[in-house]
This record gives sequence, C-alpha cells and structure tokens, in this order.
Amino acid sequence: MWFPRLATDRVLRGCPSEAPFALTHKEANADRLYCLNEAALSLGLHRGMSLADARALCPDLHSQPARPDLDARFLGVLHRWALRYCPWVGREGEDGLVLDVTGSTHLWGGEDPMLEDMRARMARAGITLRLGLGATRGAAWARAHHSDEADLARLPVAALRIGPDMVTRLQRLGLRSIGDLQGTARAPLARRFGPELLLRLDQALGAVPEPVTPEADPPHHAVRMTLPEPIGLVEDVMGVTARMLGPLCDKLAAGHLGARRLVLTLRRVDQASQQVELRLAAPMRDADRILPLFRRGVDRVEAGFGIDMMRLEATQVEPLPVQQIGPSDRNPDRLNDLITRIGTRIGLENIQRFLPADSHIPERSFLTVPAAFSAPATGWHCPRPRPITLFPPEPIPAGGAAPPARFRWRRMSFTTGRATGPERIAPEWWMDDPAWASGLRDYWKIDTHEGRRLWLFHTPQSPGWFVHGEFA
Repeated sequence: MWFPRLATDRVLRGCPSEAPFALTHKEANADRLYCLNEAALSLGLHRGMSLADARALCPDLHSQPARPDLDARFLGVLHRWALRYCPWVGREGEDGLVLDVTGSTHLWGGEDPMLEDMRARMARAGITLRLGLGATRGAAWARAHHSDEADLARLPVAALRIGPDMVTRLQRLGLRSIGDLQGTARAPLARRFGPELLLRLDQALGAVPEPVTPEADPPHHAVRMTLPEPIGLVEDVMGVTARMLGPLCDKLAAGHLGARRLVLTLRRVDQASQQVELRLAAPMRDADRILPLFRRGVDRVEAGFGIDMMRLEATQVEPLPVQQIGPSDRNPDRLNDLITRIGTRIGLENIQRFLPADSHIPERSFLTVPAAFSAPATGWHCPRPRPITLFPPEPIPAGGAAPPARFRWRRMSFTTGRATGPERIAPEWWMDDPAWASGLRDYWKIDTHEGRRLWLFHTPQSPGWFVHGEFA
C-alpha cells in the first residue's frame, strides 16, 4: 500500500478543497513544496520546488506548513485499519504499508476482490492509494510505485528501491530496466555500484528473503482479578483494588511511567458493569497514595447481587523518571494529592493556577491554566508592585494630573493619605485593544485614610481618572 499524497490527504480530509494545495517545509532557509494535491500537480508544480516559484506559476496556490509528526500518526491509524486484511502489517517508509496476505486472501474471495475492497474504502475516505501485489516485498513495492506490469523485467531500475544517483549512473550505462540488470554480469555491477544494487535485485526476484515485521503492540497497563465469591461491601472492593494496584504500579515502574488516568471496572453477577474513573493531577505510581483516591467513586457503586470480576487499567500514562528524595523533602507531592482530591469533586479543569505572561499590560501579564496540566512558574518578574485584585477600569470624578486629595468611588468617599507614582504604561501598538484606545496611562498607588489601598491611573491624552485595582 503506497499513499503518494498522504500528507495533503490528511489535511484535506478535514477541509476538502478543489483548489491547488501544497504543504511546505523549510530547507536551506527556503520554503519548498513537500506534498501536493492532484490540482497542484496538474499545473506543473512538483515536490522540492521553492514556494516562491510555485506562487509565480500558480498565484491561487494554498499552502500550509507540513507536520511530519501528524503524518506519522495518521499512518499509524491506517496501519491499524489494514489489520482487517491480515495480521502481518508493517510500515514501508514514511508513506506506505506492507502486508503479508499469505493465507488471508480466501477470506475476501481471492486477491482481486481484496484489492478492490481496499481501493473502494480508501476512495470513500478521500485517500489516494496505489497497490502492488507480488510474490516478494520488493516486487510489490515496484508495482505499487511504478506499474502493475506483471513482468518485473520490464520495470525501470528505479523500481528496485535504489537512490536516484545510482539510477542515473545505471541509465548512463544503458541499463534502464530490471531485465537489463538480469542479463549483465554480477561481478562488474558489484565492483562499480557496491552490494546494495545486487541485494535489491535479489530481494525483488526472491533470491534473498525479506520478511514483513509487524509493529509491536503498544504496552498495555491493566490488571484483572476474578473473584471466587461475589463481594458487595465497600471495604472488600477497596481491598481487591489494593491488591491490583501493586502489580499495576510495578508495571508502570518497570517502564518509568506514571498514571494520569485510571479506570476501575466492576462486573456484577448479572453481567452489568460499572466504572470508576480517577484522573490524577500529576503522573503517579505510588499505590499507597492512589488507593484512598478511589474511595469516593467506590462509595457510589451499586453492587446489586455482588461483584465477581474487577479490572484496573491505566488508560493514560506519562513518563515518570526516578527522582531523588532528600531527608528534608519527604512528601513533595502533597499539593498534587490535594488537587486530585478536589478535582474528583469539581473536575481537574476547574482548578486553576496563575502563570506569568510576556506583557507589560496589567490585564495581559498573567494566564490562568488548569493546575493539573501545567507546572508552577518560578520566573515571576514584577519590578513594581501589582494589586491582588484587578477589575475593569471604573471612572471617578477628579481633574488635574496630580492624584486627587478627595474622591468618591462606589458611593464611598476617600481621602488620599499617601500617593506613590507615577508609573507610566504605554499600550501595545501591535495589539488592537479597545480598552487602551485612550493611549498612555499613569498609574498611582493610593493609600487612603479610610484603610483602602487603591490603584488609580490618569490618561493624559483624554484627561480622566480611573480605579483599576485594589491592594491587599
């Protein structure tokens, strides 16, 4: 199976378009075409062409940066799909799959019906597919990439999976097809081109075996326990969970992994199943810390006539290398445990933490992100004190450029005791923010006799005073 336009097909499946489209990548400080759709190829564009030249030939060309990582993931999806035809499926480069269908074709009524089924399914999915069938892996690759010609001797030498430089050198000697190579003495070919050429020739003809190596299944982190007698008490369920957590955490430790999501499945004697899902604030593989976190979910389980099978699976894992714990740092994960406990009640996404942002604008100088999916920041830089509470600027009746001696705010009267400032903040001209349309702001820290510590600013361009925050 060869997918000649794997990258563009992946992108265009989400947003189909008949216009010329290409993916680009950076090469030698220049953007070059990486993968093109059929419309772009029909206009004379080709892979490796610079994006500037391509736009000169086709001004309507649409382009996006290539994402080889997503292409590899998409090929993995196609790999799983191809397992419907045979169990022996491996990857062939970055845009192909190789299948050993020996003993599987009869399930589809023969080779031709199986190939037609592949073509039809890929056509419905909007993916370009070229197929090659052969007695050897090399022969199948040659027919998929070049021609369905049954006789390999008629195919060009490029069908042997050799580099373009070697193809050019062979053509200069008049060796243009595989049949020409078969009729040439092997010793001179080996001396001139090395062992790779003869190896590829022998692999294509079947003289040298080239087996298909399927990809190994991803590691599965799960433990199951079948009970001799049904159980229904919460303490019994927690006891069985504790017995399963130990082996599961040992599996995670062997792979230097930690669980972020655990699913406990409980099957009752009436074959009904219930699940308890636990989402952790940080990767974890400590059974003693994980076990109490299941208590809340287990309390809600309806045991019915009893539970006779339990299964514990780590559905999401992350790398968790071994860490050195000093004598003064006996329990460094107490915050993560607290976040997990609260998150089981209100959701991990609802527990937020502040992170610094690269902006001198007060409203943009911080971010709020889920605490469970981010690390605390240690690089807060604040040359001037900032109020603990910020709110949209509220105007107050005052005039002049100096802080007012007396003013009213929120139906209360205040008397200025001490004013510290000004701190001038200019708007970010590259950002279109209507709130800063008034231009510069001169901020003052005001300590009032009434005990409130307010953050006021004055706008010189359009004179006015506003309250923007309050200090603790």
